[in-house]
Amino acid sequence: MKTDAKVDDMGLATESEHVEGKGPSDPTLQIYLEFASKDAEWKAANTKKLLRKVDIRLLPLLVIMYLLNFLDRSNLAQARLGSLEKDLGMKGTDFNLATSILFVGYLLMQLPSNLLLTRVRPSLYLGCVMAVWGVISAAQSATHSFGGLLACRIMLGIVEAPFFPGAIMLMSSWYTRAELAHRIAWFYSGSSLANMFGGLLAAGILGNMDGAHGIAGWRWLFIIEGVITVGVALTSTFILPNFPATSMWLSDEERHFAQWRMVDDAKESDDSGAVGLFDGVKMVVTDYRLYLFIILQHLSLLSQTFQYFFPTIVKTLGFGEIATLLLTVPVWFATFLVSLIVTRTAGKTGDRSIHIMCLLAVSCLGNIIVVSTTKTGPRFFAMFLMPIGAVSAYQIIITWVANSFQRPMVKRSAAIAICNMIGNTASIYGSYMYPSSDGPRYLGGGVAVAVICLVIAALAFVIRLVLIRENKKIAIAESENIDIDEINTEGRGIGFRYFY
Repeated sequence: MKTDAKVDDMGLATESEHVEGKGPSDPTLQIYLEFASKDAEWKAANTKKLLRKVDIRLLPLLVIMYLLNFLDRSNLAQARLGSLEKDLGMKGTDFNLATSILFVGYLLMQLPSNLLLTRVRPSLYLGCVMAVWGVISAAQSATHSFGGLLACRIMLGIVEAPFFPGAIMLMSSWYTRAELAHRIAWFYSGSSLANMFGGLLAAGILGNMDGAHGIAGWRWLFIIEGVITVGVALTSTFILPNFPATSMWLSDEERHFAQWRMVDDAKESDDSGAVGLFDGVKMVVTDYRLYLFIILQHLSLLSQTFQYFFPTIVKTLGFGEIATLLLTVPVWFATFLVSLIVTRTAGKTGDRSIHIMCLLAVSCLGNIIVVSTTKTGPRFFAMFLMPIGAVSAYQIIITWVANSFQRPMVKRSAAIAICNMIGNTASIYGSYMYPSSDGPRYLGGGVAVAVICLVIAALAFVIRLVLIRENKKIAIAESENIDIDEINTEGRGIGFRYFY
């Protein structure tokens, strides 16, 4: 954002100057300057009031939506404990293929969907795609061949793709960088809750409804979860907030304050129409930092591929199908609690890399224990460590991506989508890391994931060093009155610093 305007300590133009054609009479600029002049006590009180409203309206619904998103994607693992494979004539690595093929469709829609989200109402768009994936999820119950199941899984991936990056994009438009990590933890808790309640729900359905009305238990599992998804989707179109500037459920002052907070945090405005879609994509693909974060998110997702086989892994403890499903519940509840704690500390301290490094060390230890012994006690303990470390670290990683490509909106949207798109390719081949023939220790997959955890920790440290260097360059430019655009391709306002 090149300009001859003077800037105050927030990176906003002074009243006597022009910014991108906006003169002193520009109403938006006047609103921003009005909030900038408020004292710290007023800002703190109104921030608390605004966040309370946004949290209540946004977070519970997103958590439920993501719970169902992850549940409809991963319930194949629970269905496997029923008669799924027998009824569809599956054998060998057929289950691995059915798991991985979903991500083919999932990857194709990531980028175009997230770019489209900057131009349409998130509530309507995300609600509609959710309703469609609920219908397709329920339709899996009607398959009578392995080929039919694969077709459903591909279509399910296509319609589920917009939700995750779209939800991250939406939250990053409401919360500052310090606030975002903890909110993403609440959002991402949907996956832990899906694994937790998915186990309970599957235990109830497979244990009590198998054969009811002549329908196998695994078919009832798809039907019930799909119907619930459609119901929540229809509700979300009326409740889910859109972007701050267009949220009519807030007063004029609250909408303006919500926008000002984001400008104050990034030191730059977030005008979705200021940059074209093609220009936004070009900006992000020419930023070398993108490729570091792509590798980081890809490896992080690869370290979590055990989630899609977790009931099968837990079954190696020697318990029956229903007991196995119930044993997964405390593991995911513990993961949920730990993720809330570590993301809160990450948000308060502004740290990203050290948290990630410590958490991946925990997951690495869990994988080592699992492959080192067949004793029930140590293996069950290790099964807590695996998701506590890997899943909690991933929540901080996706926050780090959104924090590091803050403006303009189109660039942030493209960065989130590209990292998530390429990151999820890990699930395509990662699903083959745990073939049933490797049980009960799953030595190959466990050793590979343990090494991957260490690589992620090392890469997080490298990115930390890179962002420290970038911050030093920006500080030098500010102290020497160098045009910040010469050293900062994102056109940051005065005072911006990257979190690391």
